[in-house]
Amino acid sequence: MTTKFPFNCKPIIVCHAGSASSPAYFDGPRRACFAGLDAIAQNKSALDAVIAATQVLEDDERFNAGTGSNIRFDGITIQMDASCMTSNGDFAAVAAIERVKNPVAVARRLFDTPHILLVADGATAFARRCDFSDYDPTTPGAQERHHKVIATNDQFGEWSREDLEQTWNYEIPLREVLGSDTVGCVCWDGYGFASALSSGGTAAVLRGRVGDVPLPGCGLFAGECGAIAATGDGEYIAKSMLAYRAYAELKTGKSPEQVVTWALNQLDQGVDVGIIVINQKGFSGGARHGMAWYGQNAEI
Repeated sequence: MTTKFPFNCKPIIVCHAGSASSPAYFDGPRRACFAGLDAIAQNKSALDAVIAATQVLEDDERFNAGTGSNIRFDGITIQMDASCMTSNGDFAAVAAIERVKNPVAVARRLFDTPHILLVADGATAFARRCDFSDYDPTTPGAQERHHKVIATNDQFGEWSREDLEQTWNYEIPLREVLGSDTVGCVCWDGYGFASALSSGGTAAVLRGRVGDVPLPGCGLFAGECGAIAATGDGEYIAKSMLAYRAYAELKTGKSPEQVVTWALNQLDQGVDVGIIVINQKGFSGGARHGMAWYGQNAEI
């Protein structure tokens, strides 16, 4: 790495492209990581770095966030969630926001207000007030995934989804066929930690559904000892407050590798989950059903 960083700054950054994303797509998280490191090289903060990195993932049509987000049951609606948090306790999020290109950038703008969460049309109106232009995130890939979901929600021909998942024998995982989940980033800039998430949500849900992403301590957490970004089945992650509990494990002195192993064992085996973890010494990541992710430990 040839980028020059500020004095005594040895940043670490990790990005993931969502649970069930193909590990072959690690180039996306890799580009995102370097976008974050470029921000730090310009004397910007860990928060700026995770926002820059997450926007790269939102702009990648292969992933379920921003452009390429999942379409809901009606075949039209796309509602997105995004959040960001710093180790000094600042948190902001948007939920069920529509027709913006980079939801995580809108969430970042909430730091300039007294609020921590805006939802639905209020979040979209706030985005317009902040000069985020109208944008349709629909892609052919998202439309194709929608058609698959509609065709297979209850039955796959003579198979139930549960039975097919148990006996699936194709090289590409069934979950990957139906699309991946939340993207995220965690960063240490030499001074503090930050975490960010962005999600196009799940296709087979009611309009207005909110998952774990915009709920502090559920999908993400950042504190003085490190940062966490989770991905997967949002309702289960939220109910278990997985990110906060993973951070508590990190705070006890466990390594990022040990925390990842711990986290993946906290939910029932049928639940889809992935996570990335960072502290001042290093990072780790993992997922039950595969995940494209990348980490960079940069030196001066």
